[in-house]
Amino acid sequence: MFATYAIFGLNGLVFASWAARIPAASNTLGLGSGQTGALLLVGAIGSVLSLPLAGILAARFGTAGTVRIGGAAAAIAAGAVAMGLAAVSVPLVAVGLFLFGCGVALWDVGQNIEGADVERLVGRTIMPRFHAAFSGGAFVGALVGAGLSALGVGLSVHLVAVAVLSLTVSFWTPRHFLPEATSAGSGTAHDGARGRGFGAWGEPRTLLIGLVVLGAALTEGAANDWVAKASVDGLGTSESTGAIMFAVFVAAMTALRFVGGGLIDRFGRVRVLQASLGTSLVGLVVFVAAPGVPLAAFGAILWGAGAALGFPMGMSAAADEPERAAARVSVVSTIGYTAFLAGPPLIGFLGDVVGIRNALLAVGIAVLASFLVAPAARERAALPATPLRTASDQRH
Repeated sequence: MFATYAIFGLNGLVFASWAARIPAASNTLGLGSGQTGALLLVGAIGSVLSLPLAGILAARFGTAGTVRIGGAAAAIAAGAVAMGLAAVSVPLVAVGLFLFGCGVALWDVGQNIEGADVERLVGRTIMPRFHAAFSGGAFVGALVGAGLSALGVGLSVHLVAVAVLSLTVSFWTPRHFLPEATSAGSGTAHDGARGRGFGAWGEPRTLLIGLVVLGAALTEGAANDWVAKASVDGLGTSESTGAIMFAVFVAAMTALRFVGGGLIDRFGRVRVLQASLGTSLVGLVVFVAAPGVPLAAFGAILWGAGAALGFPMGMSAAADEPERAAARVSVVSTIGYTAFLAGPPLIGFLGDVVGIRNALLAVGIAVLASFLVAPAARERAALPATPLRTASDQRH
């Protein structure tokens, strides 16, 4: 279990270590905001394109192998971006970011399948805590990036360190994952999972779970990208106050992820999902309509708390049946990542017309749709015939 916490946290740290230095990369390459956005879009495209293959890789190489492939890709990508920045080459940086997006996405699918297996083994809901570890790792990564920037450490040097960290952690930590089943029948189960790699796209329940995750991902992603700016533009606050508003959102989300498992076990996945999505919608509306900072901060707290559990519960629902988990988690992750890809430019475009704070209300449409289809995520008993893990793995 501790290895799973570690891999989630370090995934967040590696990602945020780069994200915190994006302004430095823009300055090095001499890019404006629009050009930087287009460059970042390349990384998002890499994630979305690689996710449909992640289920096949997980079925073929296991969760540990998938994390290692993702970590190696992220390490190579960080090195490529470092070289591109040193050479002031936008095309080389773009190639590196595309590969970085692929690596982080594969790592993400592998860790979520592993998290679902651990959750099933311990018999209680702990997936939200794994995602809290990711949020905590991202927070640490952002602090590290900010600190190195303040100390004047070059971005290329920073990225080389990220590459070494990514490679080391992603290869060593999965050694402590739950071992793959070694029974004679496991090969057949894995072959079947590979054959269903793309077939999961035809499963109505899986697609509905994907819609639930899409709404959750969109509300979380919209806050990540726009809460600070919406506070500055819509409320006339300072940039530091806008940053604090974002911190309030993240703190509320992380706190709920730590305690949410008990709520899910007590009230069931569907009720908690609907309560979460409803709270997120109320918080969003309060944030948009608030006349001043205190009420907007209260809205941000509700928004963050409501956004906390949708994504991890979606991952758990997709992995309810172990022998189909890889393909289904891949599908649901792809749909969720699409929200991160399409959401920021859509809200930005609307913001040019109605103002960025009012544009955030568009997120409410996706949240409402997720609320209506939440029953699709109802708990389904795992099939015990072909487990991906052995019963003796309880020592982990």
